[in-house]
Amino acid sequence: MDIRMMTPFFHHILNAPADENTTSNKSNNAGPTGAYVRDARAMAATMADVKEYPGSYVFIVDMPGLKSGDIKVQVEENNVLVISGERKREEEKEGVKYVRMERRMSKLMRKFALPENANTDKISAICQDGVLTVTVEKLPPPEPKKPKTIQVQVA
Repeated sequence: MDIRMMTPFFHHILNAPADENTTSNKSNNAGPTGAYVRDARAMAATMADVKEYPGSYVFIVDMPGLKSGDIKVQVEENNVLVISGERKREEEKEGVKYVRMERRMSKLMRKFALPENANTDKISAICQDGVLTVTVEKLPPPEPKKPKTIQVQVA
């Protein structure tokens, strides 16, 4: 079964300002919202591998710097698996100032359309060393229909 990744990689959206009130064009025409732009950037920045095994699908997602409590794994309508998290700035301590700050706050997110045979009731997630592994078990294949035998009566 083919797994389609739902990731918009539109150059103009990824480079658009992420301000809540800003759209890609300044007129009253509808453009992408700030939330959409942030989500698009998050999806483009989040690396993932997808593997298919005989009994499951495995999603391996880089989530550097996130604790397991900061990561959310959800199944939305139409069997869409959503993996997200947010890296927040460390609390500043009194008397300490940054000389250089290269690691930034960021949102990480990926969406995957799950195939029909994915069992959304049997999903597990493990985060170790900044790598999240989400396993989605497959439903057993439907049993083939047996031909129905009809007895012929003698008239």
